[in-house]
Amino acid sequence: MKPDRLNAFTDGVIAIIITIMVLEIRLPHEPTLRGFLTMAPLLGIYALSFINVGIFWNNHHHLLDGVHKIDGRVMWANLCLLFWLSLVPFEIRWMGEAGLVAWPVAAYGGVLMMAALSYVLLERTLIAAEGERSIVGAATGSRLKEWAGFLAYATAIAVAFLLSPLLSVAIYVANAAAWFIPDQRFEQQRDLHQ
Repeated sequence: MKPDRLNAFTDGVIAIIITIMVLEIRLPHEPTLRGFLTMAPLLGIYALSFINVGIFWNNHHHLLDGVHKIDGRVMWANLCLLFWLSLVPFEIRWMGEAGLVAWPVAAYGGVLMMAALSYVLLERTLIAAEGERSIVGAATGSRLKEWAGFLAYATAIAVAFLLSPLLSVAIYVANAAAWFIPDQRFEQQRDLHQ
């Protein structure tokens, strides 16, 4: 199977996720600056979530750009990634209603960590479908950045309970900043294979 439909399906699901995310933001109770400022934490979480979903979408695009064939395992791994990303709007709503407190903030990190694990699973299934000498196989390398991201999520989850949910959010922001620039390994390998 060719990856075109998988890419199109993923684009559609991510577009729906982003749309649902913005629908989870409720209007302020009063039409004043003070009313707007009460929404600031939720708007910050929305912005962080938009960036995180965008990071996964952007890296997914780069990942599949050099792929020539997929199989059923790849399709299920991709669905696993989309499942975890589809929970981001739920997390925004939970934080919107409960506030930036331990359980919703920790669960947010859990969802992002599971999405990251699903992304690595997607990489592994693509390598299995195309081989170690494929663009994805050549580009994945040591995974140091991935392991650092998992460690950041795990740390932030613990910090939400032990220290401060706001500190956890700061860790999520730092992790997103580390991933903000798309993974260049895939483009470099694609250029070498042309």
